[in-house]
This record gives sequence, structure tokens and C-alpha cells, in this order.
Amino acid sequence: MDVGMMMVFASYGWENCPDKQVWDEEIRLARMAADLGFDCLWSAEHHFNDYSFVPDNIQLMTYLTAKCPNIDVGTAAVILPWHDPLRVAENAAVLDMLSGGRLRFGMGRGLARREFEAFRLDMGESRGRFDEAADMIVKALKTGFIEGSGPFYKQPRIEIRPRPQHNMDGRIYAVASSEDSIDSAAKLGAHMVMFADRPWEMRKPMIDKGRELHTKYHGTKPPVPMLTEFAVMSTNLAECEEEARKYQGKFVESNFHHYEFLGEHFAKVKGYDSYQQKAEIARKGGGLAAATEGFMKAASWGTPDKVLRGIEDRRKLLGDFEMNVAFRFGGTPFEVSKRGIELFAKEVLPVVKKWEPMQTAQAAE
Repeated sequence: MDVGMMMVFASYGWENCPDKQVWDEEIRLARMAADLGFDCLWSAEHHFNDYSFVPDNIQLMTYLTAKCPNIDVGTAAVILPWHDPLRVAENAAVLDMLSGGRLRFGMGRGLARREFEAFRLDMGESRGRFDEAADMIVKALKTGFIEGSGPFYKQPRIEIRPRPQHNMDGRIYAVASSEDSIDSAAKLGAHMVMFADRPWEMRKPMIDKGRELHTKYHGTKPPVPMLTEFAVMSTNLAECEEEARKYQGKFVESNFHHYEFLGEHFAKVKGYDSYQQKAEIARKGGGLAAATEGFMKAASWGTPDKVLRGIEDRRKLLGDFEMNVAFRFGGTPFEVSKRGIELFAKEVLPVVKKWEPMQTAQAAE
């Protein structure tokens, strides 16, 4: 199993935590993960708020690829509607060249109304902008040329320089939470990226659908999905449950606040039907407390043995997947995050890396 570490860069949950401290601590954890045997360092893109602030994750990964020469680097994700696709393709090509082919390029369309408003963009255009830009960028990274003639990006054919140096097959990822995002990821031939925000039984039908669509569009075996989660680990189960409820709960709170899940605006924005359903469930089904319970059922927390059993159960349910694990979020103190990475690397990583690929069909039995 391939296992990465997710970098969130959040100050939500801390009082008076300087931005520089957030970045210093995340980078310290990243360098630890690189030394402890993780496969990839990943980062989101977010702007302006303490929920997460990584305005340019390609720039961040260009720094880390030099500091950590023995680990892949990934974007989970570059939010395409906020960027010119030509510039994204150029910057990704530079990073992949400098890293020696270690870039895993992940894309998303964005979800927070506040971020779209700051960029002066219509959130209702996000699906069209993403689909148009993603196709242009993926082709550019494979062929060395970018062009477009869609409604959003009139791009004359131009060569990317420096030319892409490495084959990108198997290194394209796309966030896939809604039905249309799953369809888009399948058309791109990308790894689906999903987040642990609800029990995995609720995710299984969409994961299965994504695999079916990939085979339909490409006639090949689909790439494994990447499941991103937020872990708290300790050798003391009771202590860890209390910590997980606190820090994972605070992360859920920050998620609700940043994306305004208790609001009704998703119903008015084209292409966000599934998020409107999530918002309605949150309002009618117990709100933040119920969401935290669902989150804790999906995410990893507890002793190494409990975490391993949870991953095994998830694999039996869903089939093969990659993991992307965040250890610092929701006010988690640095020492608790450090403890989690060290325990995971010592007790969990050696076991899951020995697992042989399973047949997806067996997971449905």
C-alpha cells in the first residue's frame, strides 16, 4: 500500500498561533515523514483563512522536493478555476523536472464560496472551468503542448518550456466527491481523491461507480483511489479517544465554518447538488455533533492495533486504495502530531506496505 502524509497548514483550533509557526511545524512534520518511510508529501490549496492557508502548493512542493530528495511530492489539490491553465502546466512541468519525476499532480474545482468571491469568480462556473482546464493541462504534461478553444480558455497552441521530461501515466489525481467530479476524474484517467468525512459505507457506491466509468472510458483497469484522512494515535486508547473527539471534532467544526455547510447557498449554485444534500443532512441530522460522530467512524484514531484493524476493514469493503494521512489539524499540538507520525511509521507503515494488491472484485463479496 502506498501511504502519504497530508499537510493542512491550519491555525483553526489554536489561539494566537502565528502563521509562521504553523508553517514551521508542518514542514518539520513533513521532513520527519520523509525520513520515516512515507511515500509522498501532499498539500491542499486554500487561501485567506485559518481553516488552511497554502496559496501555492506547487511552490511549496518545489521547496520540499529539494529538502526531501527521497520522497514523492503531490498536490491535493491545485484548484484549477483559480488559475490560468497555461501557468499551471508550466509550473507543474518545472516541479516535475526539478524533482526527477516525483510529482503526483492532483486537481480540484473548489468548494468554498468565500474563496471564489475573493478571486472574483462565479462559483457556478467551477465545473466548466475545471473540466476545460484539466483536459488542457493533462494533455500538456503528456505532449508538451497546450491549447484550448472552449468557452473559458481560448489558448493558442504553444509549447511548454522546459518540456515535460517524464511520463505522467499513473501520476494524475482528481478530487472526486460529487457525482460529476467522479465522472470527470474517470474521463481524465485520474486517481479519485476522497476525504474521510463520512462512513466509508456511504462512499462505496461512488467509488465503485468511478471504477466502472474509468473502464467504460478507457477500457483499462482503473487506478486505485486515494483516501485522505485525519489521524490521532496513542498507545492509550481511552486517552486517544478523548483527543480524537477534541481535535477531529474541531476539524469538523472548521470544515463546517469554512464551507458554510449549515447554509443554503449550495442549492443556488450549479453543480453542487451533492453538497446541498450534505448540508441538508447536517441541518436535519444533528449538525456538528452528528457530523463529528460520522467523521470519527471514517477516520483513523486510537492505538496502532485499532488503526490497523480499521484500515483492514476498509480495504475489505472498498478494495485497494492509497492512503494520505494528516496528523496536524483542529488544534492538535505539535507533540501529539509528532507522536502520531512516529507511532504510525513504527507500527502501521511496515504492515500495510507488505500487503499484496487484492482483486477489487473480492472486496464486493
